[in-house]
Amino acid sequence: MSKRILVTGGAGFLGSHLCERLLAEGHDVVCLDNLFTSQKLNIEHMLGQPHFEFVRHDVTESFKFEVDEIYNLACPAAPGHYQHNPIKTLKTSVMGTMHALGLAKRLGAKVLQASTSEVYGDPDVHPQPEDYRGNVNAIGPRSCYDEGKRAAETLMFDYWRVNKVRIKVVRIFNTYGPRMHPFDGRVVSNFIRQAIRGEPLTLYGDGMQTRSFCYVDDLVDGLIRVMATEDDFTGPVNLGNPEEFTIRELAERVVKAVGGSARIEQARPLPQDDPAQRCPDIRLAKRVLGWEPRVKLAEGLPRTVEWFKSVDMTQFRAPTPNY
Repeated sequence: MSKRILVTGGAGFLGSHLCERLLAEGHDVVCLDNLFTSQKLNIEHMLGQPHFEFVRHDVTESFKFEVDEIYNLACPAAPGHYQHNPIKTLKTSVMGTMHALGLAKRLGAKVLQASTSEVYGDPDVHPQPEDYRGNVNAIGPRSCYDEGKRAAETLMFDYWRVNKVRIKVVRIFNTYGPRMHPFDGRVVSNFIRQAIRGEPLTLYGDGMQTRSFCYVDDLVDGLIRVMATEDDFTGPVNLGNPEEFTIRELAERVVKAVGGSARIEQARPLPQDDPAQRCPDIRLAKRVLGWEPRVKLAEGLPRTVEWFKSVDMTQFRAPTPNY
């Protein structure tokens, strides 16, 4: 059945892929975005479609639409961007979620919160299951995002307990793919951009910290499956790829995928509170959603490199000086 669906942060990397998928499934989509860290280029191919509507708006200000479902994705997610204006980042997480929940309460709509693996901080449990409460520095430079997302989860569950709002909470682990912002400061986009330009690939620390990388198509499929669950399933649920790589190994794979002679250099100290390990326990997603990632890094990375090579990077502005 066709639905009317609001996607906040819909012009971003994940949001644009989600909007595209929802349109393909026959839904009416309202894309809400203030274009702070996103690009209108991501959604220009959808702008002329009759079932797609773009609204430029900041979620820290209230919004009202008549919709059946809300995907709340709006928030800067790359460390350089969310640390550029930490107070605004915290406001976006907390006030944006409050506004989404208020709308869902009024309409009786389902609302999905895009939370993050950052709620686990620098984990001392590995891999991280949903019942792990995390190891987060509440006053560090990353806390505006980490604690903002944790507070957003608190709001989701309080609205569920007190007001019976139909909530879904998803903890998203590192995701990559076409339409990543070349200047978002994330490790995949940094490495690909540097390799294409023939610049040294910059490692933070010794490069032995680990991450897992989920291809964007798999992640979007997981979000839609979570939204489709019955009301008694609230989450939180981890979505990510449990296959783990060191950052140095990722750099080596990017150099191979791009080609050329880019070298890898250890040039910068590890940022404060940067997690040594980050890997999802996805047993809950497998059991409840029948979901697990299908696209291996060996397949998804060349697709991502191909997209980076196909775009004119001069069309992308660096949203902040921190990338």
